[in-house]
Amino acid sequence: MLNLNSLISNAAIILMVFYSIIIHEVSHAFAAFALGDDSAQRAGRLSFNPKKHIDPFGTVILPLILYFSAGFIYGYAKPVPFNPYNFRNQKRDAGLTALAGPVSNILIAIVLSVIFHLAGSQSFIQNILFYVIFLNLLLAFFNLIPVPPLDGSKVLGMFLSDQAYFRWTAQERKGMIYLFAIIVGSNLLGLNLIGRLILPPVAFVMRLLGMPV
Repeated sequence: MLNLNSLISNAAIILMVFYSIIIHEVSHAFAAFALGDDSAQRAGRLSFNPKKHIDPFGTVILPLILYFSAGFIYGYAKPVPFNPYNFRNQKRDAGLTALAGPVSNILIAIVLSVIFHLAGSQSFIQNILFYVIFLNLLLAFFNLIPVPPLDGSKVLGMFLSDQAYFRWTAQERKGMIYLFAIIVGSNLLGLNLIGRLILPPVAFVMRLLGMPV
């Protein structure tokens, strides 16, 4: 018989992470707009209305499959449209626009950590907040991996030469295939290479926030 508290807890975690993914994408949109590109605004993406951002597979199906099969959540919303030619500095502003997404997840983790500590002995609420904080930090640092099409590839691009930047960011389709091949292959071999890469910074930030690690 399913535990009611467990069902409520799982539903709350999934819902909060779902909105975290939406906030991640909206942050890209606002950053691009602030830097001079109105593509997201014209596409109606400067909105926290989830209908504007939901990708049926990436935002709903994939996170649910991963959460209940592998115990972690990764998902994505519809990519925010942006035109780098509207930026004053293409490499810098594209990198800042990309960085806004992971930064939003880190800010969510910081705000929720404050609520976690204010919750006192409310272990049920703290349990939910703990996992949402942890998963937001996972989303942040996973997206900061400098492999196209992840946000980290454009952040890295700010520091590359023009030639290297365009050659690197042109690998977006291949990059995602390679990335998921590494994730699946390393997990099957028990290596968990991606986890070894992103869990140390996640644990470091968790400790900074006074969270149990």
